[in-house]
Amino acid sequence: MKILVVDDEQDVKFLFEQRFRKEIKNGEMDLVFAFSGEEALNYMKENEHEAVLILSDINMPGMSGLELLKHIKEKYEKPPPIVMMITAYGDDENYNSAMKLGADDFLTKPVDFKTLKEKLKSKMS
Repeated sequence: MKILVVDDEQDVKFLFEQRFRKEIKNGEMDLVFAFSGEEALNYMKENEHEAVLILSDINMPGMSGLELLKHIKEKYEKPPPIVMMITAYGDDENYNSAMKLGADDFLTKPVDFKTLKEKLKSKMS
């Protein structure tokens, strides 16, 4: 399962690679990182429908996670990937906006990796 993680914070890459070390080693998961919404869209264009699940931060400079979500859900012709939004603020406004735009799930920072792994496993089956 290829997962595209979109977050403007570079240290997220290290954190995810540490937490999913076992799954990556077993070949259960392949993590790809984009550090902006624009970079995520470019990746999706070049690697047509490789990412089945996208984990995106909401608050990023440039294109926000919500704009990215809207773009994916409206413009992606292929079967749309599962999009889970991550935000530092578990506020209702972001949650409601993300759900209205078609987010499949919602997580708050700091990410609870135990919960995330359970959610990913349920989405993979």
